[in-house]
Amino acid sequence: MSAELIPSNPADLMVIRNVTPNVVTFSVPFSRFGKIKIGGRGTLVKLTSGNLAVFSPVALTDESKAKVAELGGRVAYIIALDLEHHIFISEWAKEYPGAKLIAPEGLSEKRAKQLDDPKINNDEFAVVFKKDGKRSVRISDEFDADFDYEYVDGHANKELVFNYRPEKVLIEADLMFNLPAVEQYSRAPGGHRPSGIADKLFQGAQSTAGDATWMKRFNWYLTAKDRNSVNDSIRVIDQWDFTTLIPCHGEVIEGNAKETFRKVFQWHLLGKK
Repeated sequence: MSAELIPSNPADLMVIRNVTPNVVTFSVPFSRFGKIKIGGRGTLVKLTSGNLAVFSPVALTDESKAKVAELGGRVAYIIALDLEHHIFISEWAKEYPGAKLIAPEGLSEKRAKQLDDPKINNDEFAVVFKKDGKRSVRISDEFDADFDYEYVDGHANKELVFNYRPEKVLIEADLMFNLPAVEQYSRAPGGHRPSGIADKLFQGAQSTAGDATWMKRFNWYLTAKDRNSVNDSIRVIDQWDFTTLIPCHGEVIEGNAKETFRKVFQWHLLGKK
């Protein structure tokens, strides 16, 4: 159940920050499997049109509602970035009923089996990315005017990756971590921050520091279920122009995001170790 993964008091722990003038992050604690502290993050973007898109939304607190209102209040798109980042989709869809829901294939079926979870409703997704013909999928004229996007169907979690062109911001979920999750636990009491052996081991495997060898291995051997497809998607994303990278887990990378991305995915870009 979702209650085992997320904090019961998100308003007390959430860090809301404008990464750029039109991109806001909502950073909170989050535990994978209820045990490994990796942090969570939702991202809100104001489109050139004035409408808003939220990616991998986290808890909808009074403070996050206020930030939505500050940016105009018109939430038009709610995006689940992969099969794992969907817990709060229903909460946001109820608050902003006119929004178009977007997800990768398989999520609707997964959620249908979790309707006993009070946070998950039987919501209808307006746009579903599928492997076949994935690059022919379009979201809307106003959305497409601002975003590049790629469905990384070969990844174990079926990742959707978006690039907000006006401010050169890449937004993704589990394609790439950047641990430790400092900002996401900055308001948590000391004893509730990442500190255990499992936390430290996973941080080592998901750190972009140095040559990022363990992260390269993790992505190459564990998350790439169809390596050729992942390689192809990584090469597409590498062609985009971005300087900031917002992951769902760990620190936002600002300024040198493209260089870090290329380092982490070097093997995929080359097609070999």
